[in-house]
Amino acid sequence: MTAGPGGPALRLMASWVARAMDAGVEAGEPSQEFHGVSIDTRTLMPGDLFIAIRGERFDGVEFADTAVEKGAAGLVVPRGSAVTASRAASVVVIEVDDTTAALQALGHAIRRESGTKVVAITGSAGKTTTKEVTAEFLAARYRVVRNRGNLNNHIGLPLSLVELKQRPEIAVVELGMNHPGEISTLVRVAEPDVRVWTNVGEAHLGFFASVDAIADAKAEIFDGASPSTLLVANADEDRIVARRGAFPGRVMTFGIDHDADVRATAIVDRGIDGTSARITTKRGSVELTTPLIGRGNLSNILAATAVAEEFDVPLQTVATLAATLRPAAHRGEVVRLRNGITIIEDSYNANPTATTRALDVLARAEPGRRRIAVLGEMLELGVRASELHAAVGRAAAAAQVDVLLAVGGAAAAAMADAAVAAGMPREAVHYFPASAEAADAASRIAAAGDVVLVKGSRGVRTDVVVDRLKAERG
Repeated sequence: MTAGPGGPALRLMASWVARAMDAGVEAGEPSQEFHGVSIDTRTLMPGDLFIAIRGERFDGVEFADTAVEKGAAGLVVPRGSAVTASRAASVVVIEVDDTTAALQALGHAIRRESGTKVVAITGSAGKTTTKEVTAEFLAARYRVVRNRGNLNNHIGLPLSLVELKQRPEIAVVELGMNHPGEISTLVRVAEPDVRVWTNVGEAHLGFFASVDAIADAKAEIFDGASPSTLLVANADEDRIVARRGAFPGRVMTFGIDHDADVRATAIVDRGIDGTSARITTKRGSVELTTPLIGRGNLSNILAATAVAEEFDVPLQTVATLAATLRPAAHRGEVVRLRNGITIIEDSYNANPTATTRALDVLARAEPGRRRIAVLGEMLELGVRASELHAAVGRAAAAAQVDVLLAVGGAAAAAMADAAVAAGMPREAVHYFPASAEAADAASRIAAAGDVVLVKGSRGVRTDVVVDRLKAERG
């Protein structure tokens, strides 16, 4: 696939922005140019366009005066919000029916006008890692932008697309969701040329009737695709395989356990030291070693390799870059403390599939080292929460974890009980309602030579455990 054309940056003139939003300039100069777009007065820069987003707990219109005081060159506000008259003399005012829809329309218009090729990634786990790895591989040949952090929802994605005003050749973005219909909205805004579907898991199961329903919602990434659109799909995921036939465009597969266009064989799992494998594509094969840990990350690298193949990045370049990869913050970081304790820091988020994969990595720690797992409650799992946590408790026992610290509510307690029922000694399993208590225990228990896995949903704050160990043992 040929990348976008690049070229001079787009100028965000007030008149053009208003047309993109299907609105008009109600006050100020239509020729006013905006340097950027902001929805937060705390980070707004002079010359920005402030879009007054209305959320569940706030109304951006209430911050319009602050935005102007901080140098905003324009305001996008709901119709009839009484901002026009008071601000007509100093800034551009654009009135719209729905400010969130206006932001999405602007992101979409910039995406189209830029000519940039867009790669969009969805999946239940590993989206951010796949995005970062894909961007690294493509940057070897192209000017690439990626959405910052996990700005992957109905507000974060269009904000990221505003960056396409610089006309990069390729943009790599992730698409997140926790309800049906959300991916469809994001695809409509981003119009991806390449769509990557990494996996299907139990994340956000509390909002869905089943994992199959989650797969159906993820399959919204097919929406609006044309015969020239590429789908990069995981050949090891039965639910993806069952649905990919409905995709109207081209399909490239990646996998480990099944035949695929991009496949890893001869895999050597090195535990906390990473993974090695032979990567085979239609263009050849290469030996690859990466410090990213676990087969989940190897699968993410395969997805990124498939995208790199589409954009003619040499396979040897992929292998060279894979050796230099580092995990995103709190997503599988290996932290070696001065006193000999090694932490696998994976506290950004968690679901049962990802947690089980992390336990597999812990199980591969070199013999003779004690394995400690600090596992926080996995949120948004609905009525199956206790059942799924119990399965993870059994997985911890099967991984021969020496010490388990379970953190959270009743579901976390069920995880601890299941680990004991599966054979872990009662004295090796501890349950704590809060991460601060688990941090106290981890500080007492961890000793030189131990490998400590810390993983949990963000709301449980298992990162507190990591911070304590760093502060007291680092």
